[in-house]
Amino acid sequence: MARYTGPVCKLCRREGEKLFLKGARCFSPKCSFERRSYGPGQHGRSAMFRRNRQSDFARQLRAKQKARRVYGVLERQFRRYYETALQRRGLTGDNLLQILESRLDNVVYRLGFAASRAEARQLVTHGHFNVNGRRTDVPSMLLSPGDVVEVREGSRKRKYFKELPSLAEQRSAPAWLMRDVNALSGSVLRLPERAEIDGNLNEQLIVEYYSR
Repeated sequence: MARYTGPVCKLCRREGEKLFLKGARCFSPKCSFERRSYGPGQHGRSAMFRRNRQSDFARQLRAKQKARRVYGVLERQFRRYYETALQRRGLTGDNLLQILESRLDNVVYRLGFAASRAEARQLVTHGHFNVNGRRTDVPSMLLSPGDVVEVREGSRKRKYFKELPSLAEQRSAPAWLMRDVNALSGSVLRLPERAEIDGNLNEQLIVEYYSR
């Protein structure tokens, strides 16, 4: 299965809420969800009245799809993350969200170095970041406490990164990350707690979906 390359606003409309997949545009009047909050397609409007009558499977599927779309992960990879979370100690749902949050592209986004996870994924893929002093272009790389992420020296001359400190300061970094805006670097202090992760995600329904 290839990565989804269609209009991402359609994904927000399918889930019935904003997923903030396009960065600043999602906070502006240009956001298509503000103008058309009903589902996409011919039966989008009528589907709004059926959401309250969803089956258990439908609710589990929507919770899983929503998490996948928020983090930009394909189905096979998402299932591998679930299997890894299942083998760890603690609650499987919390472990799954911690794994998703520790992805390199998500950490770059959380540090404020990109306006969206899709933009962070592109920046990482183009090799603009070092992890522990080594260049990496793998957005799905999982980081551990103590890992350091920084913009490569050769990339700091680009206009985007020259303007980045003033843009990054407008967003606060979560407590589980340490950020140095002027140095364009950050580090992972610890794994995030459940309260520090998006509260709109229902990890219990995701676990129920894969436990069928």
